[in-house]
Amino acid sequence: MSVNGPGTGGVIADAGEWSPELQKARAYEQILLDIILGELPPGARLDEQSLTRRYQTGLAGIRDALGRLALEGMVVRRARAGTTVSPLDLVDLREGYEARALIEPHCAAMAARNATDEEIAQIASTFDDAERADAEQDRRALIAMDQRFHALIARASRNTALARILIPLQHKAARFWVYSMGTTTQEERLADICLHRAVAQRIAARDAEGARAGMILVLGTMPQTVKRSLTSWGEEDAQSASEAPTG
Repeated sequence: MSVNGPGTGGVIADAGEWSPELQKARAYEQILLDIILGELPPGARLDEQSLTRRYQTGLAGIRDALGRLALEGMVVRRARAGTTVSPLDLVDLREGYEARALIEPHCAAMAARNATDEEIAQIASTFDDAERADAEQDRRALIAMDQRFHALIARASRNTALARILIPLQHKAARFWVYSMGTTTQEERLADICLHRAVAQRIAARDAEGARAGMILVLGTMPQTVKRSLTSWGEEDAQSASEAPTG
């Protein structure tokens, strides 16, 4: 990641039980993407009334969105202190990638076996506009494509438990991808797009082991800047990053 409008490209609106009703789903998508992009930076206080005006939606939709984001670890809710955007946590990122490395290749293999023809077509078309988005430095569009791609594969695996684990992990990883995107080269980004498309091709071919291997390659392309940060940043650096706007 149906709803193929703004936000995360309909990622959550496609997710069945993840979406209670369209208005609430859209509010969730918009807040989620703004957190990922750093437009709502780490540590920012999220006032419910301000959010209703920002996203032109009702208070119920905002509260529902914040509740779901809290369950995913994207925001922190404290009694009397209110709701704030979660910090960028390098330990959380490392553990999330380790979990994805174990689970997501298996989901890709299951998707190759279980995806419907419609799901295969959706997965295959996710990055159709990627070169334009990259050339125009349209980070919002690129993030939406990546989110949609991984969410579609997770759901096409037909294992709801795994999908519920993977989709929030992908959201957290995307925050670091945006944070480091400015230091990646166009060649690196285009190569990463090709790796995603290769997974889609293996799923379309019903090649479970090829899809598994392809997803392993996708997960191995975590931006080098993030890899360096995981090994060289100390606690003080991580705290500084958590407090700095990423947009």
